[in-house]
Amino acid sequence: MAKHKVFISYDHSEDAVYKYLLCAWDANPSFDFEFDNRSPNVAIDSTDAAAIKTALTKKMKESTHLLVLVGEKSNESKWMKWEIDRAKDTDTKLKIAAVKLAKANICPAGLLGCGASWATSFERDRIIDALNGATNNY
Repeated sequence: MAKHKVFISYDHSEDAVYKYLLCAWDANPSFDFEFDNRSPNVAIDSTDAAAIKTALTKKMKESTHLLVLVGEKSNESKWMKWEIDRAKDTDTKLKIAAVKLAKANICPAGLLGCGASWATSFERDRIIDALNGATNNY
């Protein structure tokens, strides 16, 4: 089976530890996916936003999947909203999977009704199942 190329969307200020855990799993050859993440460190409405969006779009177009890590503040993140919307554009059209990092977390509106494949928990096998079940039928 070919490895998934996964772009990770997450709240950089709150949920980076989960991205680092994914990096550790990726280093393990038995974990059947790879990802490339380029998280912005500036506000989406900053003067650098256009250049960052261009670079992120390039990375997204090289990916097969978008994995959204739904943290406590994800539904407020303008970057995550943009990434989810961009993943669904016809020239990108990524397969979408998501996982709530805590049951009470509110998912970003862009994930509602898009047919995202959900991991039932932040565990390696559940995330692999969600990625394998993801489609781009939105």
